Amino acid sequence: MSSSRPISLGSSDKRSPQQLPQSSALASQNWAIAQLPGLSAADQAKLQAGGIGSTLELLGQAQNPSQRTALAQRLGLRPADLGKWVALSDLARVPGVGCNYCGLLLHSGIGSVAHLAGASAHQLYPQVMRLYVAMLRRRDLTPTVSQVAQWILRAKQLLRSGADIELATGAGQHRQC
Repeated sequence: MSSSRPISLGSSDKRSPQQLPQSSALASQNWAIAQLPGLSAADQAKLQAGGIGSTLELLGQAQNPSQRTALAQRLGLRPADLGKWVALSDLARVPGVGCNYCGLLLHSGIGSVAHLAGASAHQLYPQVMRLYVAMLRRRDLTPTVSQVAQWILRAKQLLRSGADIELATGAGQHRQC
């Protein structure tokens, strides 16, 4: 069974996001590519054969539409699928979101860290709750409004700290969900 912790990027701060001071600079979380939701074993193998083993590596090689198109052609992937994995990888960078909730956010209409940073917790939470309950049929497992607010706060902190996609070029160890 794999751990639900992201790959270490060299940070020695082991506190949870709720314990971090609000002014603390955050590092983007990096996850093993295999942990992205909806990624088949065949597509995972294509990405890994192309030198992409983590979410930050994918973001580093697919920073704009022309890079995504070229990467999809080179690896024999559908551009729409690659675009979805890029969006999931971007959202998974946010501490507290990771691979566990990036798909939920994407299906709730949030397609990027910047979009999440601009969201209102009180507007996003009902959509997250409806979707989560519809998928799992369990209201008790739904993320709380305070968790959604924390995701938004962490997204804002990531954007302010400059923890951006270029981290992929010096990617550290991968996290496992």
